[in-house]
Formats: sequence, structure tokens, C-alpha cells
Amino acid sequence: MSRLAAVYLFAAATGASAEGYGFRTPTGNIYCNGSMEASEIRCSIVERSGSPAMPDTGTCSAFWGHHVQLDRTGPARVVCGEAPRKSSYTDVAPYGVSAAFAEINCRSEKTSLQCTNREGHGFLLSRKEQRVW
Repeated sequence: MSRLAAVYLFAAATGASAEGYGFRTPTGNIYCNGSMEASEIRCSIVERSGSPAMPDTGTCSAFWGHHVQLDRTGPARVVCGEAPRKSSYTDVAPYGVSAAFAEINCRSEKTSLQCTNREGHGFLLSRKEQRVW
């Protein structure tokens, strides 16, 4: 399958609309929600090991290290959030496929999900490693 066709399939699988979108990786361990209009994405990882991508700010009274957000500009950041759980989204981002959501590009791999904005900031989520830049 050509890269262009694969990108189309990923974009179609997300159910992207003017209002928003949501998708999960095939295992359901990583899931994302975003807004095309605001050009932002928030992804969560359920099972992870190691230290969070950023130290706890001390202000999170819920779950720290499982949720990241990336906007159209600026660096990605770890955000406080609810208890992560496996996603039941029917829209799946197949491994080996990339897609653009407004000004954010994401790539689903068997080993990780990586998203970047047009400034080159982004994040990587996998069971073994989580990074933001």
C-alpha cells in the first residue's frame, strides 16, 4: 500500500470532523482526542513504565504522567487527568501510518505513537518511554 493511501486510511479511521476527533492505537493502550479547529491533541497512555515525561508539578490531585497535550504552537506538556483506562474507540490508527490533523502530524508505530506540531515540538508515548519536547 502506498504511503499516501495509508495516510488517507488513518485520517478516515479517526472520524475527523470540524468539531473534533478521537482514535486509539490497535492495543487500546494509547488513545487521543483532538480539535481540528483549535489544532490541538490530547493523548493518554494506560500502561506505562519508568518516570513520567515531566516531573509532577505538585498541583495534580489526580493522575500524573499518563496524559499529554500538544497545541498548534509551543512544546508538548504533561497534564493532570483522570484515571486512564483502555479505550473502546472504534476508530483505530493502524501501525505504520501517519496522518495530519490541522497543524499536528501523528505517526502510529507498533512501538509508539508520536505527534509533532509545525514548530517541531511534540511527544512520544510508548509503554517503555514517554517524552515531550
